Amino acid sequence: MLKLNLSTEPHWLDLGHGVRLLVEPLTTAIMLAARSDPAILDATVDAEGTAAPSNDDLARIVAKAVARIVVKDWEGVGDAEGKPLPLTPEGIDALLELWPIFEAFQTDYIAGALILEQEKNA
Repeated sequence: MLKLNLSTEPHWLDLGHGVRLLVEPLTTAIMLAARSDPAILDATVDAEGTAAPSNDDLARIVAKAVARIVVKDWEGVGDAEGKPLPLTPEGIDALLELWPIFEAFQTDYIAGALILEQEKNA
């Protein structure tokens, strides 16, 4: 059986290392909006009009595009002196360049929302 979560309220996503993101639920509309992000459009076609990025590069670019749409706040992100940083698109991109953070976001948010949870037959 498919379990639908119809909540439209943002929720906190724990990415480990003391980092939490307040994210909107991942919807079809958000994925379609992310696909229209200029970074994705630029990355998918090179100057000659042929496909350019690897699957890994595209996953990183898509994760950043989605995050720039859905992340509404963050906790546990600071500068070199430990002073909390304001949420910015550039900050989100920089955060997702950190491998453990990217992997947690990819696994817990993007893949987690795309995998349909099924109940076993009792």
